[in-house]
Amino acid sequence: MASVIDLQAMLADLELLVNTESPSLDVALLTRSASVLAGLIEQRLGSAAQIIDGPAGPHVHWSGGGTPRVLIVGHHDTVFPVGSCAARPFTIEDGRAKGPGVFDMKAGIVQALHGVASLADRSGIEILITSDEEVGSTTSRELIEERALACGRVLVLEPSADGGALKTARKGTGTFELLVHGRAAHAGLEPEKGINALVAAAELVTKVITFADETKGTTVTPTVAAAGTAENVVPELARVLVDVRVEQPGEKERLEALFAALTVSVADARIEVLGGLNRPPMPSTASAELFPVAVAAAAAAGLAPVRGVSVGGGSDGNFTAARGVPTLDGLGAVGEGAHSDREYVLVDTLLPRAELLAAILSRL
Repeated sequence: MASVIDLQAMLADLELLVNTESPSLDVALLTRSASVLAGLIEQRLGSAAQIIDGPAGPHVHWSGGGTPRVLIVGHHDTVFPVGSCAARPFTIEDGRAKGPGVFDMKAGIVQALHGVASLADRSGIEILITSDEEVGSTTSRELIEERALACGRVLVLEPSADGGALKTARKGTGTFELLVHGRAAHAGLEPEKGINALVAAAELVTKVITFADETKGTTVTPTVAAAGTAENVVPELARVLVDVRVEQPGEKERLEALFAALTVSVADARIEVLGGLNRPPMPSTASAELFPVAVAAAAAAGLAPVRGVSVGGGSDGNFTAARGVPTLDGLGAVGEGAHSDREYVLVDTLLPRAELLAAILSRL
């Protein structure tokens, strides 16, 4: 028998998850987080979840049994360092739930658990909550793709776009790391004997920004730079990180070729190019099957109309879409401020978002 979703129970679960710290790559804390999450799953869904160990921390997988038909994907790692929960624990103020990771994406996990729990028939549903999405999903990608292919449809719990819109397309994303190797020398006595890596890096920055192509939706943005060891030493090493996002086929290959061919005019400076585009684009065709299901499900359940938008950020939905599996993203929380201390979720949206997910699952 289907059950009614209880907002107070959702808030209690959300408080528990938010106050359970889970910084990416902290295996000890992620192990504890996975245990807490598995306990919640068993409590709400009535059967045990499997904890799958990984080098970056454990993933949590639950199955409702039967033939796999739909995979719900999320992550329990957050970008916030140890101590964030002590400094900024879960609170509710003026209708906003706050705390580290509340928007991205612990509220989405809670919505999913309570949405699935409300269904009389949970067969065919799988939930996979991974531990390394915020750092590229390198240890979970294979598992995500495997379960996505087995289930045939994917619903992603990443936060909604503005106003609760679902995410029907995403850009491919990645980071290039540029290392410039020079030679140190005394900046006052004999600078001519040095090879200035900082000067070379500055030249590289002016070059890579020209790789962007607004007409194709391609952005290339230098984001982090570091060089030098002391104010009177010619820098022998410089490092620049470049955020890259693409939405059209062929742009990944074009950018990779341009970065590989980078040169500078600083004599004898050596350039090393690392990284690249690790998440392929999620085209709008990936959501073409599932978005109309969401629209119809919302209307039939008497919920607010569903909108869909294309966004620049990447998620694990990029991987499943690239494998040809129908994918709909942005089914998580409604709020703002992901990855910042301003992060919040609108409390009055938690229940209808859980109901929306349940209505979509019922149709699938």
